[in-house]
Amino acid sequence: MLPFFDAHLHIIDPQFPLVPNQGYTPDAFTVSDYRARTEHCAIVGGAVVSGSFQAFDQAYLRAALAELGPTFVGVTQLPASVTDETLCDLHQAGVRAIRFNLKRGGSAELQDLDRLARRVHEVVGWHSELYVDARELPDIAPVLTALSAVSIDHLGLSQAGLPSLLRLAEAGVRVKATGFGRGDLKVARVLSDLYAANPGCLLFGTDLPCTRAPRPYCDDDWRLIEDTLGDEGAKRVGYENAFAFYRLPEG
Repeated sequence: MLPFFDAHLHIIDPQFPLVPNQGYTPDAFTVSDYRARTEHCAIVGGAVVSGSFQAFDQAYLRAALAELGPTFVGVTQLPASVTDETLCDLHQAGVRAIRFNLKRGGSAELQDLDRLARRVHEVVGWHSELYVDARELPDIAPVLTALSAVSIDHLGLSQAGLPSLLRLAEAGVRVKATGFGRGDLKVARVLSDLYAANPGCLLFGTDLPCTRAPRPYCDDDWRLIEDTLGDEGAKRVGYENAFAFYRLPEG
């Protein structure tokens, strides 16, 4: 198994508050749980992503990043009223992106997307990550392509939205090759099409612990990357693209 940067994982620590989302509260999945689940994988770092059930809490994220170490970064949710001081403080703690959860909420609203995304990039150089069904992308595509750096979670979730996602990938938007069991996608074909559209766009991640996913991550998901894209493609999608996007030094 080739090494990879886990570009999308969640840490759920019961020491910190959780907010039920649509009646759902996840089970615990601590840093120790994550390490145990991935001990056989050659993981070289990762991105800890705030879920809808964590809302604007930053304490859990600070603790997780401190425990995981310097090759792990944070992707957080913030209110539109966040101060520059808070942004700089979170940057020092290892946060490198803001998430807009348009599918399940818990983040800033769609109407805040353009202004807040521009602001965090200007103040701390962060990019923006969106959890959104690709069928909704045409309505916000002009906003996304005008931003400095954006990624879309879970291959956009829907086969019907793939044409819109491909156009955005061609324009430089990144796409997380995560959550293969979440959507109605023909995953191998989608991976091939996105890689052909822009070899720099795809970022692989486990999505562990795969909260609410009909099918959780399995090691065959990473093998599918290797089988579909070959060693060179797997290197790019596995860690090279992510190291560049999250601005981490390689080696």
